[in-house]
Amino acid sequence: MADPAPHAAGEFRRIDRYFKPLAASFPGSLGLINDAAVFAVPPGQELVVTSDGMVAGVHFFPDDAPADIAAKLMRVNLSDLAAMGADPLAYTLVTVLPKTLPEAWLAAFAAALGEEQRWSGIGLAGGDSVSTPGPVTLSLTAMGLVPAGMALPRRSPRPAGDPVFVTGTIGDAALGLLLAFGTLTGVAAADGAVLLDRLRRPSPRLAVGRGLRGLAASCLDVSDGLVADLGHLAEESGCAAVIEAARVPLSPAARRVVEADPARLSTVLTGGDDYELLFTAPAECRGALADLAAAAGVAITEIGRTLDGPAGMVHVLDGQGCPMTLAAAGWSHF
Repeated sequence: MADPAPHAAGEFRRIDRYFKPLAASFPGSLGLINDAAVFAVPPGQELVVTSDGMVAGVHFFPDDAPADIAAKLMRVNLSDLAAMGADPLAYTLVTVLPKTLPEAWLAAFAAALGEEQRWSGIGLAGGDSVSTPGPVTLSLTAMGLVPAGMALPRRSPRPAGDPVFVTGTIGDAALGLLLAFGTLTGVAAADGAVLLDRLRRPSPRLAVGRGLRGLAASCLDVSDGLVADLGHLAEESGCAAVIEAARVPLSPAARRVVEADPARLSTVLTGGDDYELLFTAPAECRGALADLAAAAGVAITEIGRTLDGPAGMVHVLDGQGCPMTLAAAGWSHF
């Protein structure tokens, strides 16, 4: 038998060195020696599947640390699982990398994936590796489990009038992106570090997602911007919604930026990459949500309500209760 082609030998060596160790914790991966993974869904559970891709120069800066890139790639997918109320199970990974990419880059990338696996409980099931002249392109498909019939919906079956809630804080990532581009200045070093960390390493709210089973009437994670994503929930549910801007939770770092320049509030409300959970729930669930927030160690804040009105319409009110005019609701991919 002829020796493998040099590029094939290099691919298999990379798989053996960097990715087989990541698959060891998931038996269904079969040690990455087959072309596909095989596993059963436990009785009474349903499989939740989500995919996200990231491209250098679009979703991350080409000179970002590979550990940050790996962490964000994993976490945006885990956030999708959280928004469905699912527990992480396994993932597949496609790496499309330039041949000139240093070996140290891949080593740091794989090591960071290992760290993400350890805290989230997810395991590598398989994937593919492809060479390209550039740019670096990555795709991850995450799978999770949720009790049958308990996945969190995006479309609420309830009439308008439910409170709207959000986890954590909003706007840090959007401000961090401006900081990375050099268009946000005068920010204290410590605040800048917080904003950039939130951009590069979002916090998927898995514990809250699990706790919202049976409580949330509709749910998604905030990726395109708070106003835009609430518009998605409202459109699917056939109602309108209102946000009270003064109630939107801000981190101390973001609050200081907005206080220095109130025009940045628009960025906070419409910028993307927060990956917080945005959901509606019946008013009588407020007490249960307070208990969930305390148990998960994650703030849950009521920021508005759903309304009768044109499907998908979102009204934003300022601190005096007057309508705010925003240039755009959020990020548009096309």
